[in-house]
Amino acid sequence: MLTVSNISLRYGKRVLFDEVNLKFTAGNCYGIIGANGAGKSTFLKILSGEIEPNTGSVDMEPGKRMAVLKQNHFEFDEVPVLQTVLRGHQQLWKIMEEKDALYAKADFSDEDGIRASELEGLFAEMDGWNAESDAATLLSNLGIPEKYHELPLKELNGNQKVRVLLAQCLFGNPDVLLMDEPTNDLDVETIRWLEDFLANFENTVLVVSHDRHFLDNVCTHVCDIDYSRIKIFTGNYTFWYQSSQLALRQRSEQNKKAEEKKKELLEFIARFSANVAKSRQATARKKMLDKLDIEEIQPSTRRYPGIVFKPERDAGDQVLNVENLSFMAGSEPLFSKVDFKVSKGDKIAFLSRNTLALNTLFKVLWGESQPAGGSVHWGVTIKYSNLPNDNSSYFEGVNLNLVDWLRQFSTEKDETFIRGFLGRMLFSGEETQKMAKVLSGGEKVRCMLSKMMLENPNLLIMDEPTNHLDLESIQALNNALVDYKGIVLFHSHDQEFINTIANRIIEITPHGIIDRHMSYEEYAEDKAIQERREQLYGA
Repeated sequence: MLTVSNISLRYGKRVLFDEVNLKFTAGNCYGIIGANGAGKSTFLKILSGEIEPNTGSVDMEPGKRMAVLKQNHFEFDEVPVLQTVLRGHQQLWKIMEEKDALYAKADFSDEDGIRASELEGLFAEMDGWNAESDAATLLSNLGIPEKYHELPLKELNGNQKVRVLLAQCLFGNPDVLLMDEPTNDLDVETIRWLEDFLANFENTVLVVSHDRHFLDNVCTHVCDIDYSRIKIFTGNYTFWYQSSQLALRQRSEQNKKAEEKKKELLEFIARFSANVAKSRQATARKKMLDKLDIEEIQPSTRRYPGIVFKPERDAGDQVLNVENLSFMAGSEPLFSKVDFKVSKGDKIAFLSRNTLALNTLFKVLWGESQPAGGSVHWGVTIKYSNLPNDNSSYFEGVNLNLVDWLRQFSTEKDETFIRGFLGRMLFSGEETQKMAKVLSGGEKVRCMLSKMMLENPNLLIMDEPTNHLDLESIQALNNALVDYKGIVLFHSHDQEFINTIANRIIEITPHGIIDRHMSYEEYAEDKAIQERREQLYGA
């Protein structure tokens, strides 16, 4: 058990946490959620001892071990891959280092022999003789083959580095596991492996993530950071979100009887509990929901941006025709033989193992980059609006406040109208006078979404739209795109985003495409498609 007692943390006048008291128990996975700046990562750093709180303490049962997923991808650059993983079990690694140092001594004494014997005993107790083979197996399971195990970490690419650091924190079966954005830079296959691993993990996990699909598949509880407090709720993220929205709606229904509200909440729990039983989550998590006291369900004070896209006109029959498109990265094709037609009603998720291929494809579609070959033809009725992966050109060197920045893209120049749009995106009062060039990543994306709403397009192109957004903004954008009556072309690593929006999947490979009218779940589970993918990537 991990216990947090009377934790408080202040930075000047700002109170981040105020007298927080929590208990985290074995067998449970706690998803840490909260608005941007609420202190999610800071809370993990307090638990790991990296940051000292102003008051209070963090206590772990004696003899238990904590592991932390490292966010510094360069810390172990000079260390061989296998050694990097072994260092995840710090106590074992220290014993190995001390043993090696003793045996390397030229003047090995009797005293050294006694100490070496003690270390050998501790080494055996920790199953040290199997440590290297266990670490190698873990790496292989995460897609790092044996040929890389003796290379310095710096020789691996970013995706591979993340997998090695993931193996490091999982190695040795820690009693408490702290993970800050573990799915960043991981492909879908690795994320699914991690979901399965954590779903069956018998110890304690605390995880910060903006990946709702991941949170839903691994979490037994949600820890909501709100107004300097942290409260634990039973269930995964979707249960927390839907139940808090239901409670918020009930609170506004003044005339509804208490008995009717209670019945509605109980029916919601029963429906959700039945669905959980069919998911990857363990049966134990269903039992927790079955025993849930409805008093735990409370409305959230979290604010969600108001995102609504309204097409100015309907799209005609001719939307977009892409023929034999190709793009070279040096002497190698980034993509080739890209042929597809977009129709009314399409909401297409674009996939690729190479994110650069999708970034480049989208730039070609909206005219920022020129292909090596092929053509792109837009229908005359199409008015599209695009959200680039890199929006810096819209903000760098722009000496405008938010009102004037957004006014550039609006036919209606009235300040009250512009402020209304900004208010819907959670910029109010003095915030509207902030200079656009100093905004955070999430604030810039919200500004870009405001721009897109003003343009009233009938087709949206979005390149990794959930990047930099908090869970509230992601949820609002997700809901908006589900309701949108126009056409959507998008690329995202957010599985829940893809699952709930896309009705068509196009995967871009260096040697052609796979194009299927189906949901993402159907696509991911289709064995014939997976075989075809391997052929195209390996061609």
